[in-house]
Amino acid sequence: MKKISIFTILSVLTVPAFAEEAETTDIVPAETSTGVVATTDGSLDTDKALGDSALAEPTVIDEVVATEREKMPFWRGFQIGAGISATGGVNGFIGYANKDFDSFWAKRFGVRLDFATTSPVKSTIDDGIESILGDEGIDIGDGLSVNNLNLSAKHFAALLDFYPFGNTWFLGGWRLTGGYYMGEMHATANIAGEIDGISGDVYEFELNGTQFRYTGNSVHGSAGFDWDYRGPYIGTGFDIGLFAGLKIYLDAGVVFTNRAAQLGLDVPFAGLEINQNGTWESVEGENNPLQSVVDDIIADTLSDAQSDLDDLKFYPIVKLGFMYRF
Repeated sequence: MKKISIFTILSVLTVPAFAEEAETTDIVPAETSTGVVATTDGSLDTDKALGDSALAEPTVIDEVVATEREKMPFWRGFQIGAGISATGGVNGFIGYANKDFDSFWAKRFGVRLDFATTSPVKSTIDDGIESILGDEGIDIGDGLSVNNLNLSAKHFAALLDFYPFGNTWFLGGWRLTGGYYMGEMHATANIAGEIDGISGDVYEFELNGTQFRYTGNSVHGSAGFDWDYRGPYIGTGFDIGLFAGLKIYLDAGVVFTNRAAQLGLDVPFAGLEINQNGTWESVEGENNPLQSVVDDIIADTLSDAQSDLDDLKFYPIVKLGFMYRF
């Protein structure tokens, strides 16, 4: 009796299975919910599943991934900024830095194109300099004074930012920056000018141990420097969040350049006299041999000053302003 019962049970379990196999031999295998294909012989064909997955309809996982991508589009992290550069003028930048990336490294890096120029605020700078110099200028020694100072500057840079703390609350705004700068700064100033209250209408001064004077008490010389720099940049900065993506940014660093600022000095010969062994002789006049003497004295004066300036090959960069990160 027990043998009949066991045989009966096996028949019930196996016969429908063979019948189902016979009925479904022409049916194309379908992808299971797990992404594995069930074949006609009842085995699981994982290679088949991988090959057909590209043709299958999007799964739930694909829909989740697509949704997450929509929540974090590429343009989120695009940033723009505008402010003031102490050595460049009006500063601006565009860049990208996305703190929402899941990647440890991607959320810590950003890029910027930075630029600045004094052109939009030239009149403001000139007015500020004029108020500092005053009516009589600034005394620079040897009876000389500087007035009518003109300043212009600009720069362009490609920068790579690294945020060591990623998006960790307040510390996430601190960054280390490296990059490459190209820029220039030019400054010119008039020397002395017309001085009131000097008896005899004579203005005396000294250059490199030699005495000079202008008759008529009118001096129109000028001095200046030109600094065309380019080189790698290293600095640091901070983004201080305010609200809704608006931030305050600060940058400070130096450009390592192999070229120092070049000095220039122009002393016109009209009305100029030089003290030659106690005797005042006029330098003015076509092909006057004293003009070459004056040129040599000016060159020696500039050489002494230039030798000290040549040691300064680090152009400072300081910027402060507002930025918005989308």
